Amino acid sequence: MSKAESAYRKAAEQGDADAQFNLGIMYVTGDGVPKDDREAMRWFRKVAEQGHAEAQFYLGLAYAFGMGVPEDDREAVRWYRKAAEQGHADAQVNLGIMYRRGEGVPQDYGEAARWFRKAAEQGHADAQVNLGVMYRRGEGVPQDYGEALLWFRKAAEQGHAGAQVNLGFKYAHGEGVPEDDREAVRWYRKAAEQGDAVGQFNLGIKYDNGEGVPEDDREAVRWFRKAAEQGHADAQFNLGMMYGAGEGVPEDDREAVRWFRKAAEQGHAGAQVNLGVAYGTGEGVPEDYVQAYAWLNLAAAQGNGDARDVRAALREFMTRAQIAAAQKLSRELAD
Repeated sequence: MSKAESAYRKAAEQGDADAQFNLGIMYVTGDGVPKDDREAMRWFRKVAEQGHAEAQFYLGLAYAFGMGVPEDDREAVRWYRKAAEQGHADAQVNLGIMYRRGEGVPQDYGEAARWFRKAAEQGHADAQVNLGVMYRRGEGVPQDYGEALLWFRKAAEQGHAGAQVNLGFKYAHGEGVPEDDREAVRWYRKAAEQGDAVGQFNLGIKYDNGEGVPEDDREAVRWFRKAAEQGHADAQFNLGMMYGAGEGVPEDDREAVRWFRKAAEQGHAGAQVNLGVAYGTGEGVPEDYVQAYAWLNLAAAQGNGDARDVRAALREFMTRAQIAAAQKLSRELAD
């Protein structure tokens, strides 16, 4: 037993709320004691029942994610509410999220917005973003792009990458502000430099189109790659397109196919079409009509007209056995 654990346990067993809470934290983190979520929650419950807001919040998290207790959204809401009513901003945000999703409570956008506002007015950046989104969509509040902008800006100025992306989007599309590509680029760059994949993708688009910055295919590729390596499907597709066309990188059909495959496996219809075409023509991969037809099938199932047209043309060159094999492969790929 560590000295810290010994001291906290002695005080905790005498009913000291701070000691009980700190002992719970030690069990959550495994700092000086074996990590044990059940034991952590036992101590958090003791102090939460005394009205300790931070412990109530942790107990809400535990029930929301099944950490040391059975997962139970209604119990999560109950503990979040206790903390939220004491002004705990993180609990207010999480309670708002539960109302927005209808988890543990009936879905209620008005209640969600009410709790987000309480935390947002305390300067909580995540709450400010959530409230901004609700104003942009008109969920639980009247749709108001100006009000959305106000909350996005507050969070963006705190360095919140998601808010910076949203603010960039508003400048790019003239929502609540005059359209201004340079200002959009400025906010996308702030998010991108924090590693935000959406910000990186959007910045890549701006370089690709020469909007707010000089057109620069190499810079577009650089930002598409950063987002693509994080699994962003649109960025993977765009990077494949750049390799296919030799824009910003040497033309390389095999590399194009590699990125199309990554996006296609995430369900990106455009990438599925391009991967199907690659298999049909043997560009970047060995020619394989079964693979081609299977990927085109998946894109066609999403309503992609190009996929239907190419699939119909390809069908003329396939045997019944190949088409049956392709149908089977499509089902396997879709699972």
